[in-house]
Parts: sequence; C-alpha cells; structure tokens
Amino acid sequence: MDTLVDIPTVTHVIQQALTPVFLLGGVGTLLNVLTGRLARIVDRFRFLSEKNAGHHDEYLTLPTRVRLIHKAISFCCVCALLVCMSIVILFVGAELELNISRITSLLFVAAMLTLTAGITCFLREIALATKNMETIILIKN
Repeated sequence: MDTLVDIPTVTHVIQQALTPVFLLGGVGTLLNVLTGRLARIVDRFRFLSEKNAGHHDEYLTLPTRVRLIHKAISFCCVCALLVCMSIVILFVGAELELNISRITSLLFVAAMLTLTAGITCFLREIALATKNMETIILIKN
C-alpha cells in the first residue's frame, strides 16, 4: 500500500523537475554554441599569428574575446550545476518529506543569475567581434 501512496508523490516531483530539465537542455545547447565560438577564435588567433600582416587590431582583441567566451562558458556551467542541484533537491526533499521550497527557489534564482551573466559575456564578445568586422570592412573600402 505504501508503494501506491509514493507513486503520486514521485509523479508530482517528476512534473516539478521538468522545467529545470528543459532549462538544462537549453543551457547545454548554449554551451555547444559557446565552445564552437571559442574554437573559431583560437583558430583565428593561430591564423593571424602566422600571417603577421594587416589585422593587428583584430589580433589584439582576440585575447579579450577568448576571456569573455571563457567567462560565458564558466557561468553557463555553473548554471547547469545549479539546475542539476535543484532537481536533486526536489527528489531528496520528496523522499525525506522535507520542505525544500526555499532551497529550490534559491538554487533556481542563482541559476538564472549565472545564466544571465553568461549570456551577457556572450553578448559582449559578439559586440567586440562585430566591431572588429566593421573595422575590417572600413579598412578595405
């Protein structure tokens, strides 16, 4: 009989965990994009360091872009960890019959803040890359 009582509880916890799981999928996709950009920046740095001609301003901004992408990746990884912790806390709280609403809320808010910080770093890197592109276009014209 206890098993039948636990099934609705577990079902309810799984339903509550769906939103963080979808967020986790989105953060994973964002991490994929960020690591792709990091690889492209590193490749561009190698190319420009071997070429040693022309694109001096762009070459100087690449380390800043790498730092921004690194920060964005770090923030998004922390976000993913916080989301995972909130999911675990949901299940532990249900199993131990504890009121974990405050802890879950704090973890979720912290996850949103770190995701916001990661996206902000990503936007700063994109702005820097766009500025470099505009400079290159002006030089060629």
